[in-house]
Amino acid sequence: MELKRVVVTGIGALTPVGNTAPETWENLVKGVSGAGPITHFDASKFKTQFACEVKNFKVTDFIDRKEARKMDLYEQYALVAAMEAVNDCGWDLETVDKDRIGVVLGVGIGGLHSFEEEAGNYAVNGAEMGPKYNPFFIPKMIADIASGQISIMYGFHGPNYTTTSACASSTNAIGAAFDLIRMGKADAIITGGAEAAIWPAGVGGFNAMHALSTRNDDPTRASRPFSASRDGFVMGEGAGILVFEELEHAKARGAKIYCEVAGAGMSADAYHITASHPEGLGAHLVMTRALEDAGMQPEDIDYINVHGTSTPVGDVSEVKAILRLFGEHAYKLNISSTKSMTGHLLGATGGVEAIVCALAVRDDIVPPTINHDDDDRDENIDYNLNFTFNRAERRTVRAALSNTFGFGGHNACCIMKKYAE
Repeated sequence: MELKRVVVTGIGALTPVGNTAPETWENLVKGVSGAGPITHFDASKFKTQFACEVKNFKVTDFIDRKEARKMDLYEQYALVAAMEAVNDCGWDLETVDKDRIGVVLGVGIGGLHSFEEEAGNYAVNGAEMGPKYNPFFIPKMIADIASGQISIMYGFHGPNYTTTSACASSTNAIGAAFDLIRMGKADAIITGGAEAAIWPAGVGGFNAMHALSTRNDDPTRASRPFSASRDGFVMGEGAGILVFEELEHAKARGAKIYCEVAGAGMSADAYHITASHPEGLGAHLVMTRALEDAGMQPEDIDYINVHGTSTPVGDVSEVKAILRLFGEHAYKLNISSTKSMTGHLLGATGGVEAIVCALAVRDDIVPPTINHDDDDRDENIDYNLNFTFNRAERRTVRAALSNTFGFGGHNACCIMKKYAE
């Protein structure tokens, strides 16, 4: 079977550095940090008191108040970003074949706030009053509901489901969406992911495992991938949504094309429930598989948006994997971690960073890895590599590779390349 070609025709983003895709991209190129004190709850007694929150978000600007109350915050983020992406792609919703359009999203945790709120109410009042749960509790909490909500909003009857693989969730969804279209099972898929876990259970849980930075006196500089003084990731939230479309379907309607989806890969570390393999074996394998899927060589890649969470072990193992796979070409690459600005969006990470790769390919510019000082160097990292520290760089970006790795040893990778006839 001849596989069909897949292109990106729409994007939408709601992130700690922008409430739209263009605003997010502009601030990433400028090197703007989205970190600040936590406002979603009183974090004054937590080890970590800051995060990268979405700012100035008013859901009723987009969704009816009555309907919004039935949704967890992560659902709201997903729907608003999807609305931007669908509007951006330019479909005539009156004539497009909705039976051939699907939704495949990635979510790592889902409705954590809804779960925490309802469980807390029962813990306080349940013994005396008995169980009294919100009738929308389960639909608000479950991780698959955002993809269902998007299909309901637009009447899309194509494949509809959610992938959950921790921080690799969105990239796994992207790979699945890519496969569905190129195998002819859909004309278009809304894909990407959403997450909203900056709540006491989320922050407290990650604090308990010593995963988060505790740099409370300097939040905007706390996420510092590849620096010796890095002390953990900064939690982020938001959504990144893309419209994937079969090439001929897009051309027939004169769609604008951001880039072509070239390939995707998956692997498992099979090593530890939270730590990446210290030699980057799973990371090496997933990038290798993505290149094979795309029919590309390592020398065809110009930019890697790395997982780069700012953790002591993870950053080093990813660098080892890049050096092993790319060899001498590794020194000709641009590498950057946009988590230095957005924080780590957990299950939404892959969606946002796929958008970054699509726009880097379109605009021939690589956003920076911020917060690095030349005297803050880790002896285990080769700084002859170009980590695009502190300032964006203009260069030709023929193809960009996006890495996402999740607890449980889940690894996923996708490649975006310039579209050509």
